[in-house]
Amino acid sequence: MSPAAPLRIAAVADLHMRDAVAGRFRPDFLRLNADVLLLGGDLTEGGGPHETDLLCAEIAGLAMPVVAVLGNHDHDRRLGYRIAAMLTALGVHVLDGDAITLELRGRQVGIAGVMGGSGGFPDYPGTPDEGSVEHRARMRRGPLDALRLRQALDSLECETRIAVMHFAPIIDTLAGEPPKIYPGLGCHDLGAAVDAGGAVLAIHGHAHGGTEFGRTAGGVPVRNVSYPVLGRTYAVYEV
Repeated sequence: MSPAAPLRIAAVADLHMRDAVAGRFRPDFLRLNADVLLLGGDLTEGGGPHETDLLCAEIAGLAMPVVAVLGNHDHDRRLGYRIAAMLTALGVHVLDGDAITLELRGRQVGIAGVMGGSGGFPDYPGTPDEGSVEHRARMRRGPLDALRLRQALDSLECETRIAVMHFAPIIDTLAGEPPKIYPGLGCHDLGAAVDAGGAVLAIHGHAHGGTEFGRTAGGVPVRNVSYPVLGRTYAVYEV
């Protein structure tokens, strides 16, 4: 295949690995014809050791590079560091405010990743100064992780840049969710970081009832790759 041909970017989020879904993804992953696989967080149901073992069994030894960010549920038991370490031991590139450059069929492709957080959108601002300690922290994390995402994108010295996050950067891909929960599902600042950082594609998960396709204000394609949204084990996009 010519190096000038479009790259095939496979992506999925919200696997929520647990006994009930063990083995569901692996057969398709093993047959996957793509240049890279991106995992957009909530890879486990609740961040426990057994679920992490199931996750590792699902993605071990795949033929293409795998790049991942963690989601909020991967931190439910405060063992996100363990999940990241086990994935790293498998060769997965786990991103958290940083970036990696891969050579894919002769092209330099930069991938920057954060978990992201809540934070709201202009018409759905949410309540960052009210509610539980956890709620307030999550509302503040969105804007903070947006700054980290912008920095990670800016660190890349290649034209093809992809942003991976768990929380949504735009409201288009939240369509289908109750608007009252939009502020908790993502953050406008993440979308602004995608635009300012020169990304050509952004992927996220988290919004199980949302919509696959959207664009930032600057026109960058955004894809909600949550498994419940896709209805399939992965999606493939060309860049």
